[in-house]
Amino acid sequence: MLPVESLNGLVTFVTTARAATFTEAAEALGISRSAVGKAIARLEVRLGVRLFHRTTRRISLTTDGEAYYASCAAALEEISAAEACLGLGAHVPSGRLRIDMPSSFGRMVVMPVLLKLCQQYPDLQLTVTFTDHFVDPIEEGIDLLIRFGGLQQAEHLVARRLGSQRLVTCAAPAYLQAHGVPRTVDDLRQHRSIVGYRHGQPVAWRVGVEGEGGTFIPSATHQLNDGDAVIDGALAGLGICQMPMSLVRPHLQSGALQSVLDEQMQRHVDIHALWPPTRHLRPKVRYVVDELTRLAAGGAFD
Repeated sequence: MLPVESLNGLVTFVTTARAATFTEAAEALGISRSAVGKAIARLEVRLGVRLFHRTTRRISLTTDGEAYYASCAAALEEISAAEACLGLGAHVPSGRLRIDMPSSFGRMVVMPVLLKLCQQYPDLQLTVTFTDHFVDPIEEGIDLLIRFGGLQQAEHLVARRLGSQRLVTCAAPAYLQAHGVPRTVDDLRQHRSIVGYRHGQPVAWRVGVEGEGGTFIPSATHQLNDGDAVIDGALAGLGICQMPMSLVRPHLQSGALQSVLDEQMQRHVDIHALWPPTRHLRPKVRYVVDELTRLAAGGAFD
């Protein structure tokens, strides 16, 4: 069994590994920079390996350090999760919840849920980031992800399907008046488009009906990696876009956007909550996932 001093060293190491400098790690831990440096040095001596590359400005993990970090972070997460599930606060969400979600959907749909929970449970603290591409929660120290689409990159995570949304292909009336309304999917090849941009590639649109559809690569006149920006581009009349219904519904209702090819574009996209596997799901994660599941069952994500 590791002595308490060694466990403290692991906490210092994991915190430092997630920081850019010893100074940042010291601020997060509430100790001096020299104390961080000495703790890391003792740990390296005990292990007999070098854990960090050090420069005058930054630190980065060595290959041995990366392997050790993966094991230590997972172990500390298990300990923290086990403690959270014990005692009087076992069924009350508290502590810091780190959650990452798509920009538009996160702001419009998920944030109101989180803000309501924070009002109900004042000991719950949020760290929220908005990212439209996939991030690994284990590597980034994130408790919960909300994501659209498939799970090809998330086989190592626990996933709960929250629901699905219809994908709507739409454009501003001014654009359609100037360029014409497409009547077939093939007509889209002649149109200007605004598409998502992930991993250096434009995001394909889904066409057809459920069970019989495929994908279509539009002309990708404008490639944007932010959902809000895609919608802004469509509202400005720059071209046609395809987005989940919840994000464009207000604009469809107001007439600022007009859907096209409704009969030929009847595809949906799944919405998932994702989190690192653990034997003890923390109350803060469980409450948020359960609330999102309840809202999805009530049609909030339709």
